[in-house]
Amino acid sequence: MRALRLFIDVIRGALIGVAEIIPGVSGGTIALIVGVYGTLIGSAGHLVRGVVRGVTDGVRGRGFAAAKQHCAQVQLRVLVPVAVGMVVAVLVAARLLAPLIDAHPEETRALFAGLIVVSLIVPIRMVGGRWTAREVLAAVAAAILTFGLTSIPSAPTADPNLLVVVLAAAVAICALVLPGVSGSFLLLTVGLYAPTLEAVNDRDLAYIGAFALGAVLGLSLFVSGLEWLLEHKHRITLAIMTGLMVGSLRSLWPWQGETGALLPAGDNVGLAVGMFAIGIVIVAVLIVVESALVRRRVADGEDVLEPARPAT
Repeated sequence: MRALRLFIDVIRGALIGVAEIIPGVSGGTIALIVGVYGTLIGSAGHLVRGVVRGVTDGVRGRGFAAAKQHCAQVQLRVLVPVAVGMVVAVLVAARLLAPLIDAHPEETRALFAGLIVVSLIVPIRMVGGRWTAREVLAAVAAAILTFGLTSIPSAPTADPNLLVVVLAAAVAICALVLPGVSGSFLLLTVGLYAPTLEAVNDRDLAYIGAFALGAVLGLSLFVSGLEWLLEHKHRITLAIMTGLMVGSLRSLWPWQGETGALLPAGDNVGLAVGMFAIGIVIVAVLIVVESALVRRRVADGEDVLEPARPAT
């Protein structure tokens, strides 16, 4: 049973890692779908606070008791296999998927749109019950905002300064903890998508190190705030997440110009519709499988697909 759970968590991490490579697809969305979103957010928050308290309390001579208390709540049995799956998937996907996206952009965007459309069921179910007018308005506003952001023309690729890489990574990594926002698309918008894929494929340690530093800074500043929102403003936060996911669909319209401008449907409409349907089926199957696993207590994820139950 433990080996099966470990394998499942590695696969979950791999799916999140692949999503992080694909512009328009949010790693946070996939984390929601596969049932580790709450665990990742909670563990990352405790890890960040543990490190910060360890540094500040150590300097002040207060000991490390508070830091150890936070670190003890990090669910390493989930976090480690998920992280391993993510790293392996990013390395493989950067090598295999990037050329596929370049060669078949319309088909792949249609596939990704199907993934996002059906995944809307996840945050909607997490809100639970009937939506209030305030929650609907918040979702609509978030959708409009995301639609506007994804309408920004893509910047041309350039040889970036490492400081720019740090800042971009700090923003893009937030997509890992914010469903509906694509980190890869944010990199694409600022002209760092192709350089980042190239750095991963070429094992450019300076670039990768700068990106990792930005990611750590971004998570340190962002995770705790989002965790607080999910705990104290649960419904409205998830309603906004739903709107973000709806608005992100604009970036996945299959027919686009080089700068992201929307174009009329082309000749391969049938193929695009077919890929869209495949995307819907893939996520629907993931949701069904995840629900079955949760019911059987094989995998974690009660905080995503089912209401949390008190410990017994």
